[in-house]
Amino acid sequence: MTVRSFFFGLWRGLDALRKVLHLVLLLVIFAIVVGALRGAVPRIPSKAALLVAPQGELVEQLSGAPVERALQEARGEGHAETLLWDLTDSIHAAASDTRIPVLALDLEKFEGATQVTLEELANALREFRASGKKVIAYGTEFTQERYYLAAQADEVYLDPMGFVLLTGYDRYPTYLKGALDKLGVDINVFRVGAFKSAVEPFTRTGMSAEDREESRSYLNALWSSYQEAVTRARKLPSDALTQYVGSFAKSVPAAGGDAAQVALRAKLVTGVKSRLETEQRLIELVGRDDTSGSFKSVSASDYVRYARAEKKARAAGKPRVGVIVAAGNILDGDQPPGTVGGESTARLIREARLDKDVKAVVLRVDSPGGSVLASEQIYRELLALHAAGKPLVVSMSGYAASGGYYIAAPADEIWASPATLTGSIGIFAIVPTVDKTLGKVGVSVDGVGTTPLSGQLRIDRPLGEEVRAFLQSQISRGYDEFVARVARGRNKTREQIDAIAQGRVWAGSDAHRVGLVDHIGSFSDAVKAAARRAKLTDYAADFIEPELTWAQQLVLQLRDTARVSFLAGPDERALSQLARRFDPVTREVAKLSRFSAPNRLYAYCFCEVR
Repeated sequence: MTVRSFFFGLWRGLDALRKVLHLVLLLVIFAIVVGALRGAVPRIPSKAALLVAPQGELVEQLSGAPVERALQEARGEGHAETLLWDLTDSIHAAASDTRIPVLALDLEKFEGATQVTLEELANALREFRASGKKVIAYGTEFTQERYYLAAQADEVYLDPMGFVLLTGYDRYPTYLKGALDKLGVDINVFRVGAFKSAVEPFTRTGMSAEDREESRSYLNALWSSYQEAVTRARKLPSDALTQYVGSFAKSVPAAGGDAAQVALRAKLVTGVKSRLETEQRLIELVGRDDTSGSFKSVSASDYVRYARAEKKARAAGKPRVGVIVAAGNILDGDQPPGTVGGESTARLIREARLDKDVKAVVLRVDSPGGSVLASEQIYRELLALHAAGKPLVVSMSGYAASGGYYIAAPADEIWASPATLTGSIGIFAIVPTVDKTLGKVGVSVDGVGTTPLSGQLRIDRPLGEEVRAFLQSQISRGYDEFVARVARGRNKTREQIDAIAQGRVWAGSDAHRVGLVDHIGSFSDAVKAAARRAKLTDYAADFIEPELTWAQQLVLQLRDTARVSFLAGPDERALSQLARRFDPVTREVAKLSRFSAPNRLYAYCFCEVR
């Protein structure tokens, strides 16, 4: 055998091995893909409970790019969120599924939501009950948001070591002026609106009289709405929660610290049972799962794939009402889900305008506002949608304030909940300067410029009077344009809108009274209104979202079949959640950093409630 023939034979052998390994790799990938796709629609027992167990925050739109979010979940990173529409779609489908006679509501890992988002889920629970099926809720710590949902159940079971803790609503901003003064940081504020309190955390050491007035007004409206929803669901006297909260500090010590019995005597819960006892109650209703030893169940996170497949089949060939979610801060450019990008959201609206199958649009707004430029970009695209003859209906969630109201202004109809926080029609700009800070360590700035404006926008120099006059004129003009857009959309005069604007925040019920909102109702009501305007009787409501590539869809399918946490353990995740909860100064500084970009105006509502 020659050397040449030896190497030729070796090459052929290696090439054959390469082909075999390539084929094996393709077969493995194919098996993974088939396994992932098979898991797309779960197997449902002949009789089982639908297990609804929201984790983290209940949101209108999941935060972050889908694939990045999936990878974070696999590594155990990120902040836990549950998508509202996954739960509502599951519950609506289960209401007519004969295999699902019971819904089990487990609230142990639920961290909260706005009252409006809670009400949407509560509506789905009530519809499930209206179909003649039972809802059973159980938990150990029924905090205010958890109890809102638990109260919608036929049976509410509280652990013997648990409690129902209702505190009402409050708003206690963190004020940074004292610290900023000590650091020598000047916060130069330009605003319009007597009630535009967004800048006050940086300019005051306490709440202004105007902010106190409006905050008390909308907080009372939220608390009244909460009490009405819970007492109605539990068939309690209208003052039951007032009595319970008012006597809580005395009634629990009088009961020897047994808060569960206090809640039972107040008829807030059906019974006091441990988790095992509650599971036994569910086993009586749907049977025992031999594998787990608990009750037979299918999780909402699995069942939603079945619900969506059924929904898609029913929607085939029907005209569509497109739903676009605008959730989070409004920022310039392309932004991931969970924030509202000027360009990315405008692109979705344009897609709906150009899609001949989309006959009307519902814009679901859950935003306290942000960039005026991005809001204007979205506003203009909504005007183009309207000019194309497609009805536009806005459905307001927890927040639709400042920039969130700006983008709602062109709507044919605006729907809100009594607990929506909206309005806050005002504009501001913040320009921090640190020349005094530098002076504290002996640093000074001096020099010359070619014009009166030269160097006036440097962060290390005081703002000049010329630039101050320019910025204030821009703010005033921005406010005038904001008011004009609202007046046009609401068919009112500028004077009428200015009287209810001035940066004031309104609860949905009050916003309806003053004309900022057309109707009080749910998301479903808004979709029906859009369909009526488009003269549709048989239609499908469809969320319009950025298209995912085949590879991205595969990653998400694989995420559902195998979740592996290999970076952050549960202790690390718990510590990060604790840090977020108890770090108000960091939150306020982060907000300041978002609203201090050069040459930007902002319409934002710092109206967060807890």
